[in-house]
Formats: sequence, structure tokens, C-alpha cells
Amino acid sequence: MSLADSLKSLNEFDINDLDLNNAGIWPAPVKGIVVLIVFCLILGGGYWFFVKDQYAQLERVEKTEQDLRKKYEEKAYQVANLEVFKSQMVEMEETFGALVRQLPSETEVPGLLEDITNTALGNGLALQEVKLQPEQKRDFYSELPINIRVSGSYHELASFVSSVASLPRIVTLHDLTIKPTGGDGEQLDMQVVARTYRYRAGE
Repeated sequence: MSLADSLKSLNEFDINDLDLNNAGIWPAPVKGIVVLIVFCLILGGGYWFFVKDQYAQLERVEKTEQDLRKKYEEKAYQVANLEVFKSQMVEMEETFGALVRQLPSETEVPGLLEDITNTALGNGLALQEVKLQPEQKRDFYSELPINIRVSGSYHELASFVSSVASLPRIVTLHDLTIKPTGGDGEQLDMQVVARTYRYRAGE
């Protein structure tokens, strides 16, 4: 049958005349279209029920592979730099130990108060108060606030602050207030909270 005859028979064919029981007498073009539709349905169904799940599983496996590869690289880096990490840990422990040794023990606190007093007097200040406040406990250390009140000239106060910061024990200054005490403005009154810290080992 020529192409022209096939097209003519297809034009003359009424879809209402389709009967599955007589599929053998359908025109060849109709048979071809039906076969193509069935093939597409089978192909689509196979993809939907089988291939799609395989693709999803493949994506999960690829993601797992990437995660495992990343963990492997991290572990390999750690192993390759293990000696470096050990040396850094030793260095950190030494640094921490040095800092801890700068924190006064309970028995050293009176000596620290005396150092602050001598520092104030050595810088020519008039000392009104050096008073230890209640201890404030933190995670692994305790704060020891010390209220200090002194008076003197601006340069004397600045020298005192610098000297306190240079003490062998760790001391930080907070809540500093300065106000004039005399009419000439030369004499100043300074109130400040000095905080030192005590390491609470085993408490």
C-alpha cells in the first residue's frame, strides 16, 4: 500500500469504528499509532515504577559517598597532622600553666593588697580605701573585686594605673571614675574596682 493510500484510508477511518475484537482489520496507520501509544505507555510506566527509584537510590548513594569522602579527608588530615596537634597541645598547656601561676592563691591575696597599697603610696597618692569585696565564683576561677579610692594629680593617677597593670599577678581595672576634689582642679579623686582572679582547681 502506498503512502497516499494509507493517508486516504486513515482519513476515511472513523475512530468510533474501533473494535478491539477486530483489531486485525484496522488500517495499518491506525495499528502503527496504537502500537506507538502502547510502546510509550510501557516505556513511561517502566521509567516511573523502576528507573525513577533507581535514580533516587543513585542520588542517595552519591550523597553518602560524598559525606564519607569528606569524613575520610578530615580524618586523614588529622592523622597527618597528629604530631603538630600534640605539640600545640603541649604549648597550650604550658601557656595555661603560666597564666594560672599569675593568679593569686588565697594565701597571696593579702600580699596583693599590700602591693596595691605600696604602689599607690609610691606614686605619691593619698590612699583613702583598699577594700577586698566578696569573692565571685565563675566556671573554673573566682573573681576577687577590690575597691580602691585614691587622690592625687592626673599624672600620679596615670602612673598608679600603669603600675597596677604591671604587677606580677593578673589585675584588671573596672568602673573607673575621676572627679576633682579641689577648687584649682589639680587634685583629683579616683575610685576604681580592681579585679584579680583565683584558679579554682578541684573545687
